[in-house]
Amino acid sequence: MSSVFNGDETAPFFGFLGAAAALVFSCMGAAYGTAKSGVGVASMGVMRPELVMKSIVPVVMAGVLGIYGLIIAVIISTGINPKAKSYYLFDGYAHLSSGLACGLAGLSAGMAIGIVGDAGVRANAQQPKLFVGMILILIFAEALALYGLIVGIILSSRAGQSRAD
Repeated sequence: MSSVFNGDETAPFFGFLGAAAALVFSCMGAAYGTAKSGVGVASMGVMRPELVMKSIVPVVMAGVLGIYGLIIAVIISTGINPKAKSYYLFDGYAHLSSGLACGLAGLSAGMAIGIVGDAGVRANAQQPKLFVGMILILIFAEALALYGLIVGIILSSRAGQSRAD
């Protein structure tokens, strides 16, 4: 055997679980937000087809949530290489918590964007003055996922600091 495994042998399981959680939960939020607000856009498009492109904003904002999960999943997966550097349970737990923070924040934001986007575009079709309010609510919902991304990056950066190698 040319290279020896360094660290705890079960630790990478938690790290990879964190990477998967970040991507899966974020994409679930993105899919729900896209589908729910897309239904609102389709329904609104029957009444006011000229507003369809203006009402696509919630769909785009929901799609960005999946990118947040992808970023964290890539950061985590590149940090797992136990043959090159010791990987301990602390590191695995740091990556797991990083993935869960980003993923669950993305799921929550996707649900909020979907519900607000669906109701917002339908209401905007009836009262155009509601557009700015809808956009502000969508921005605050998107910010929730951004908080999860930031915390996920901070937690992921903690991996590797458990012991002085």
